[in-house]
Amino acid sequence: MSTTPTHHLILGTAGHIDHGKTSLVRALTGVDTDRLPEEKRRGLTIELGFAELALDGVTFGVVDVPGHERFVRTMVAGATGIDVALLVVAADDSIMPQTVEHVEILDLLGVRSGVVAVTKCDLVDDELAELVAVETAELLAHTRLADAPIVRVSATTGAGLDTLRHELCIAARAVERRRLDHPFRLSIDRAFSVPGRGTVVTGSVHSGQLSAGDPVDVWPGGHAARAREVQTHHRGADRVEAGQRAAINLQGVDLRDVDRGSELAAPGTLTPTRWLDVELHCLASHPHALRAHARLRLCLGTRELLVRCVLLDPTELLPGQRALAQLR
Repeated sequence: MSTTPTHHLILGTAGHIDHGKTSLVRALTGVDTDRLPEEKRRGLTIELGFAELALDGVTFGVVDVPGHERFVRTMVAGATGIDVALLVVAADDSIMPQTVEHVEILDLLGVRSGVVAVTKCDLVDDELAELVAVETAELLAHTRLADAPIVRVSATTGAGLDTLRHELCIAARAVERRRLDHPFRLSIDRAFSVPGRGTVVTGSVHSGQLSAGDPVDVWPGGHAARAREVQTHHRGADRVEAGQRAAINLQGVDLRDVDRGSELAAPGTLTPTRWLDVELHCLASHPHALRAHARLRLCLGTRELLVRCVLLDPTELLPGQRALAQLR
């Protein structure tokens, strides 16, 4: 298989805790995305992890997300902006609460291209693995991922990995290429300081492209900054573009002014607002109706903030219903 990169896409994992997302990413890329000592000690993904997967004509920036219910907001931050989903379901466990929750999140985010990996198939017989595949297909039947192929794999033995790579390539070809002439925009998921270089931020490039030396605005606040250096997967680059993971060394901005949830954008392209007009969808699985003027948590890019929901027509939104609303 040729590994010449011609198409850059973000591949995001999804699935319940202990279903083998990180082990599968390691089997595909050779990278252990659990980088924190606490993650290694507990065997639990807590933070977003990143790797690169080069296949035939496509290079994926892989975002590995936590599967624990306490870290669902971190999962949303990682899932925002992905092009292809890799849903992981363990053959010895089948559908679990965060499997359902992550599928709902992917559907709300509009993710239309993906592959399902039924993992740990070395631990069960073929009949049980097939049953899990059927249950997963039923879960996806009424979502945008209804046609996603389901591949049985084992990260331990390597069984099914070549088929999974092949299906990921097919899924990549179904994704419309992002236009590089759109304004640059990146949601920051990490910010840190490097001795001798200053502030560095990382994130998935949503649109456009950025070269070393280019000016950027940092939001909220609209602070003017400049990209001193750009990297992708620890390699220096002349530029980064939509569909790539990026690390950007910023000049003119202090670490105190950026964190997860901040945005980088081409100068003059964003305008601050306190109101958002939206179509609000109350999930069918939600335990109760959403009432007018309810306080909600808005996850936007990698940012999370409290908002007041103003319904424009009904006084309440029942599970499964949609309505126009304003978030303030």
